[in-house]
Amino acid sequence: MSRIDELIAQYCPNGVEYKKLWEVTAWDKKFNGLDKHMQKKVIIYPYVLANKFKELELEKGNVRLLSTGNYIGWTTEELAGNNLCEGEIVAIPWGGKANVKYCKGKFVTADNRIATSLDTNLLLNKFLYYWMLINKDLIESFYRGSGIKHPSMKSILTMEIPLPPLPVQQEIVNILDKFTELEAELEAELEAELEARRKQYEYYRNQLLTPIEVDGKWLMNGKEVEWKIISEICKNIVSGGTPLTSKMEYYNGNIPWLRTQEVDWVDIIDTSIKITEEGLNNSSAKWIPANCVIVAMYGATAAKVAINKIPLTTNQACCNLEIDEKQANYRYVYYWLCNEYKNLKALGEGSQSNINSQKIKKYKIPIPPLSEQERIVEILDKFDRLVNDISEGLPAEIEARRKQYEYYRGKLLLFQPVTAGLTRSPQNNGE
Repeated sequence: MSRIDELIAQYCPNGVEYKKLWEVTAWDKKFNGLDKHMQKKVIIYPYVLANKFKELELEKGNVRLLSTGNYIGWTTEELAGNNLCEGEIVAIPWGGKANVKYCKGKFVTADNRIATSLDTNLLLNKFLYYWMLINKDLIESFYRGSGIKHPSMKSILTMEIPLPPLPVQQEIVNILDKFTELEAELEAELEAELEARRKQYEYYRNQLLTPIEVDGKWLMNGKEVEWKIISEICKNIVSGGTPLTSKMEYYNGNIPWLRTQEVDWVDIIDTSIKITEEGLNNSSAKWIPANCVIVAMYGATAAKVAINKIPLTTNQACCNLEIDEKQANYRYVYYWLCNEYKNLKALGEGSQSNINSQKIKKYKIPIPPLSEQERIVEILDKFDRLVNDISEGLPAEIEARRKQYEYYRGKLLLFQPVTAGLTRSPQNNGE
């Protein structure tokens, strides 16, 4: 018999009591549509707009910035000022999705709805958190609205929560805390393995693509190379363009249109935006054949490289290189530019290190015989596939562990009601 089974047999052998959420929790504001008796206590916490978090952020702070999304940040009591809050709470966003969070200590909150136990001798806040987490999908179903969705608090507060005795709640919290710790450790291990493979890949790529000078000749892997500039090995260098953003009808077509931020060392097989032929014709954008080497010139992705596996067009912040296959293998050029990322980026100007097409056209590249280029590409493609396989497998393995974790979490939070022979307390899904 497990420790949980022992505690249940000792403290609640005949089942546990369920109560409406409003009966055992206090929230941070009075909600419309609720009878007064459903909110016995209101604890108000000041909130700040999420876009102000960056102004408060300080890496070594001891005050948590409690966002409505996945952002995690810290600040200090001094920077928090009058927005400083303290307590043990559970939060869900007022708008968007039901991102359930737990916090104990000092914090500054964005526009969250915040709950805390009315009586921790009856309901532990950490137990409340785990119960809300396992019911996240149900809570999210109560978010309504055509634009940004907001929660129907009446629906949420009339959900029923099991209230096993405190020793049972505490043991469940201990087990789930351990699950959470193990999950974090697993993710860290898998991320470390992926990073190690990436570094190994970059090392071999650098070895394969670094020419050396011997007796006045430049050699790459023992093969003589000829230095050329990028424009000399291209059949065509095509610029992009952006259709008028005021003409929204231009962005409802079937022509793949690539933005700079989508250029990131990948083979592009699709784009997030499709434009119309009219939009293409009324801009400086041009059709770009498949298997061009695309170099981003502006913004955060400046100097990053991609290959388009499909014909498409791009915005004006992409320099599109149609490689002359008689001189160079396009994937060789791609790998060379990937390896030269830091040097190419260093040519940039301004706060975002933007580069321009002239700098790309004049950038030097060593050209070994085509047979050697193909050999290098074959080796690097294998490394690339290996890293991608690990990268793709990583989320799948993490997701599998999460599902296993959620399954056990759900089992631990399932109790037989004291008043019936059911295995689950029915939730109130209505208004």
